[in-house]
Amino acid sequence: MKRTLLKTKAFIKSAKNFISSNPDKAATINIILNTLSENMYEPKLKTHKLKGIMTGLYACSAGYDIRIVFEVIKDSKSGNETILLEAIGTHEEVY
Repeated sequence: MKRTLLKTKAFIKSAKNFISSNPDKAATINIILNTLSENMYEPKLKTHKLKGIMTGLYACSAGYDIRIVFEVIKDSKSGNETILLEAIGTHEEVY
């Protein structure tokens, strides 16, 4: 089941900053976002639940030290899941 990706303002800002600093990663990030939409538990994404102050959020790997933080929202009427993208950056930037 393909999930819709929604981008928060914080994600858009962090993505712009990250891509401007790492333009060579843009294509990889697009591939990872497409994969996330199609199967958020794809093994190469290494998707995991976060703990502590980030409880309720998930993170996936978009490369060696690139992480995407997101939330899964379920529509109560349709039951469909949407992925709300929260942040992207290095491990230190997003945690």
